[in-house]
Amino acid sequence: MSIASFSKTVLHGYFRSSCSWRVRIAFALKGIEYDQAPVNLIKDGGQQFTEQYKKINPMQQVPAVEIDGITLSQSLAAIQYIDETRPGPRLLPADPVKRAQVRMISDLIASGIQPLQNVYVLQKVGAEKIQWAQHFIERGFQALEPMLKQTAGKYCVGDEISMADICLVPQVYNAQRYKVDVDQYPTIKRLNQTLLEIDAFQVTHPSRQPDTPVDMRT
Repeated sequence: MSIASFSKTVLHGYFRSSCSWRVRIAFALKGIEYDQAPVNLIKDGGQQFTEQYKKINPMQQVPAVEIDGITLSQSLAAIQYIDETRPGPRLLPADPVKRAQVRMISDLIASGIQPLQNVYVLQKVGAEKIQWAQHFIERGFQALEPMLKQTAGKYCVGDEISMADICLVPQVYNAQRYKVDVDQYPTIKRLNQTLLEIDAFQVTHPSRQPDTPVDMRT
């Protein structure tokens, strides 16, 4: 497949969605141009629940990525697809051990932490949503911290940015939103601070998106 054959890429997402942010970071690292189609998860009871959006993503979640004539509705699948089809820095290491470590960290965050504090779950939890989110983020970070101590160099796995880093930064942002004391996790904190100095993580930040409310912009 030649680069010239690639059709317009569209990201259906929400400025504060950590899963949407992952894809934005991957696009930025790869230098991929794309259009954003905001899906407000709060307004009008949630625009993800419209029949129009359900046709794009039957799970009624963000993100959904329209790319090369297909639609991918899971962030890690989208990230791995663009890594396999686009030039630029590798998001999964060539070394099989490091590649497995990247997937392990990414899955821990994407499957073991984030889904338990997404908008839909917290709405179901109700009045105890802050405590619920804190509990599951801290439980996940207690596992992630020693794991990263073993794998980290400058970044999550060694000295090259990977999908693990793409997953980490949005999750730390969520932790801070829910008042989790990240100082308890020095490796996580160090990696997050290092990554936030990189342009691809800055330009994709929730405070700098087209659908970011004016009072949340920086």
